[in-house]
Amino acid sequence: MKPVSSRWARSVALIAAVAMISSCGLPRVGPNKKEIFEGSVQRNGDAFVVSVNDRVTRATAVVPALGFSADFKNAGQLGSDTIRPGDVLGLTIWENVDDGLLAGSTANSTALEEVQVDGAGFIFVPYAGRIRAAGNSPEAIRKIITRKLSEQTPDPQVEVRRVAGDGSTVSLVGAIGGQGVYPIERPTRTLTTMLARAGGITIEPEIAQITVIRGNKRSKVWLQDLYQHPEFDIALRGGDRILVEEDTRAFTALGATGSQSQVQFQSQTLSAVEAIAQVGGLLTASADPTGVFVFRNEPAEIANSVLGRNDLQGAQRMVYVLDLTKPNGMFVARDFSIRDGDTLYVTEAPFTQWNKTISAFTGTLGSVGTVSSGVSTLSGG
Repeated sequence: MKPVSSRWARSVALIAAVAMISSCGLPRVGPNKKEIFEGSVQRNGDAFVVSVNDRVTRATAVVPALGFSADFKNAGQLGSDTIRPGDVLGLTIWENVDDGLLAGSTANSTALEEVQVDGAGFIFVPYAGRIRAAGNSPEAIRKIITRKLSEQTPDPQVEVRRVAGDGSTVSLVGAIGGQGVYPIERPTRTLTTMLARAGGITIEPEIAQITVIRGNKRSKVWLQDLYQHPEFDIALRGGDRILVEEDTRAFTALGATGSQSQVQFQSQTLSAVEAIAQVGGLLTASADPTGVFVFRNEPAEIANSVLGRNDLQGAQRMVYVLDLTKPNGMFVARDFSIRDGDTLYVTEAPFTQWNKTISAFTGTLGSVGTVSSGVSTLSGG
């Protein structure tokens, strides 16, 4: 028979263990379904909790569209031979005499490698004077120079070639094979051809976005749309800045999923099923498939449509509930669109919390036994 002090110590330890478990919260990934529903407007909270169905998926299927504005699409292609202010020309002049106007005594040709067209559209050529270049082609300029020089030297031969200049170039930066400044030439007068000239993109095509900045205007398009919609393959203008970057949209995954992190979009559109798959799916040992929540700040227009009202103003806190166990639950989740900034949260199943309680309780009982044995030893039992 054990001493009274040993039995007393065991009883005290057991009571203390039960009291500790009942008063302290067990570890968990976040709020449960009941706690989320307590935050609804219907229960004096500040969020609208909505069960997702086919009507809700249609009302919320709003994905911001990218595409060039009419100003960009309606701009015609530039003539590749037309000289503009800022262009740089290369001139070579041959004279049919040993000691010409421009050539030295040992040569009969003169090369002017970089002659820039000034802001007024003119260039200066020795002995030919100031010549208007802007608006003319290299051939027209060649004829003008030839005519003016022929009055001073017999049968001059003139070559005029167009070199890259700040009036006829575009700059490409970002996820591109060769960042830099490129001239607009005959083969590269449109966006797709210029991208190819710069070595193509260096990121996945599905998430590549192309931004064109022209003066104080900017417009953006998906790379894939450039090839699916020919009207987006816009004509370029001198001074255009082209930025290639990956999609920056992301959602946050929390709860009983394969990973808890901020996740980048991997396609133009993303459904709830695809988002769950991206984070490794639901945890089979702990996830509650009836408690898949999407938290979002919804514009008033969409919130009114979802709730069937018209009095809401400003962004509204919305909590969308997906039940994957319903007969059409997977179809609904497949059709429900995830948007930039969404939080995807999966609750734990009630059985998981029960398991944690039992584990904590039985673990504590084991500790109680250890304590009691120690007490018995000290008392000589």
